[in-house]
Amino acid sequence: MISAPGVAGPLAPRSPTWSELSPADKQVLAPLAPDWDQWDAQRKQKWLGIAKRYPTLGPTEQQRVQQQMRAWAQLTPAQRQAAREQYKTIKQLPPEQREEVRQKWQEYQQLPPEKRSELATRAPPPGQAAKPATTPATAR
Repeated sequence: MISAPGVAGPLAPRSPTWSELSPADKQVLAPLAPDWDQWDAQRKQKWLGIAKRYPTLGPTEQQRVQQQMRAWAQLTPAQRQAAREQYKTIKQLPPEQREEVRQKWQEYQQLPPEKRSELATRAPPPGQAAKPATTPATAR
């Protein structure tokens, strides 16, 4: 364990409150503001890493990140946990199965909103767990 002189306990990643973030970080992370101060340091560091990379992204990629962040912020804690678990499961699949999941997700995304809503309310086929309404990428 590493300790700083004069500080009790191990060194932990910095865990800034929302009010301590820079204006640039606040702008990028705005969809996460309501929950920010309840999160642990590790989760905050993950999002701060995304905020630091954000200026280097192209406009299309920035838009995608913002959309995913808004979608993530709208999930309940239980839905977020389910998305994290699903991401872990998908990450363990062989590459060809991951590609199959990615293709199915893209097909689903192309459906009209009414059809997606209909599918979301249906029971999953036997042998499959219900999938949360988020992409595996947002669960990172």
